[in-house]
Amino acid sequence: MNQINPPDLDLTSITADIVSSYVANNAVHRADLPAVIASVHAALQGLVAAKQAEPAKQLQPSIAIRKSVTPDFLVSLEDGKKYKTLKRHLGKLGLTPAQYRAKWGLPDDYPMVAPNYALRRSELARSSGLGQQRRKTAAKSVAMSDEAVTAPAEVSKPQRRTPSRSSAQ
Repeated sequence: MNQINPPDLDLTSITADIVSSYVANNAVHRADLPAVIASVHAALQGLVAAKQAEPAKQLQPSIAIRKSVTPDFLVSLEDGKKYKTLKRHLGKLGLTPAQYRAKWGLPDDYPMVAPNYALRRSELARSSGLGQQRRKTAAKSVAMSDEAVTAPAEVSKPQRRTPSRSSAQ
């Protein structure tokens, strides 16, 4: 949503644009033109005045921020409902985690996943062996580099090439 600053706002040019578009698409008598201009200008002034008179709404979370993080769930400050993870809920509301944190004044390390849920998911990943391939290949490469440094290089004879079956026939 664009912020309108009244000092920067030129109602005359906006009125002229609106009236010129209206006159280009509709038949208007010359005598009615001042009334159209006045009504458009008055409508724009009314919109600006209503925007200025509207007090800034202070956001009130549905629950205290400290109480919104529990071991088993997170409470959304938007609607007060309990969630294991807030990311999908925020997506439905059209917010990113960063926007949510900024909107409610939350720290950057505010969790988006309930702590116990994150632990269970981590344990599940470890038990299924996720992340182990990198460790195994890293351990093998370290072991191979240690062997290469400690063991002298063996000179091997070049292997004799055997003729392929297709060339023998």
